[in-house]
Amino acid sequence: MANTIRVFVGTYTGGKSEGIYVYDLNGETGALTYSSHIGGIDNPSFLVLSPDSSHLYAVSETGDPGGKVFSYAIDPDSGALTYLNDQLSHGSLPCSIDVDRTGACVLVANYGSGTISSYPVQRDGTLGEAVSKIQHEGSSIDESRQQEPHAHMIRHDLDYNYVFVPDLGMDKVMIYTLDPATATLTSHSEASVPPGSGPRHIDFHPNRKYAYVINEMGNTITAFHYDASAGTLTEIESVTTLPDDYTGSSHTADIHITDSGKYIYGSNRGHDSLAMYSIDESTGRLTLLGIEPTQGENPRNFGIDPTGTFVLAGNSGSDTATTFRLNHETGKLIDIGQINEVPAAVCLKMVVVD
Repeated sequence: MANTIRVFVGTYTGGKSEGIYVYDLNGETGALTYSSHIGGIDNPSFLVLSPDSSHLYAVSETGDPGGKVFSYAIDPDSGALTYLNDQLSHGSLPCSIDVDRTGACVLVANYGSGTISSYPVQRDGTLGEAVSKIQHEGSSIDESRQQEPHAHMIRHDLDYNYVFVPDLGMDKVMIYTLDPATATLTSHSEASVPPGSGPRHIDFHPNRKYAYVINEMGNTITAFHYDASAGTLTEIESVTTLPDDYTGSSHTADIHITDSGKYIYGSNRGHDSLAMYSIDESTGRLTLLGIEPTQGENPRNFGIDPTGTFVLAGNSGSDTATTFRLNHETGKLIDIGQINEVPAAVCLKMVVVD
């Protein structure tokens, strides 16, 4: 019997979207079926599920006077969300959120202000007041976009030993440690990408030896050796995500690696595509397999479903989501004719429900 995968969709509100949406993904056909949605939140642009999938946390990506962080309970049967509470994000335009392995701490990156914050999670799933409030300091070479820091993602490595924050404004990946008992973040180390690249998101190879950063401004992926015990990154190479003959405007967005560690994908907004690569597990280097159109506009976010069957691309500009079947032999994405209406999808989080 095919699995049903529940899909929680973060959005930009103000157009067709009214908040956070819940869909069911058919594990056989790849079709999406609307289940429910919840309003009362502006621009829930990034989401994270608690380790036991009983709660969902979302940023509210707003500017002055600042953003917020929301907590919701998840109905285990329907996936419907119930609002619990919210806290200030202690910065403007919060764009990324993560939770530690124990479910005791929530972490937030604020793009506009270049700040990060950490929160304790109470027993009932509500968020306590922020414990750590850290301001990044620095800039880089692009005077239009890199005059100040812009923390663009916050996430743990696969073993939850370190916390990584790609900062677009600084051309750096800032690395922290987290004390789950106190929800305190402490600065640990940093790594750089080529100047003007604008790092956006990061993902980790399952062998714990490599990490990959997708660069929004440079339209590149930078591969790093990752020393998982020391919590340090050493650059290997940077590769383009666009065709050599493409001359239009485009900016990368999201990046994901298959559980097998064989393949990696990155999204292009403007070219509106997913770049596909194989990974050399002995060197960490990437080989381009092809570039697949997402059949929609502005694919800010995409995800590989937990069973590894499908890749779901959210086309925020066309209010659609496209489902591709993943060929594990070739790494290519197969068009199966599934383009579903999803309003302003900018974040996709998935969990198997049966």
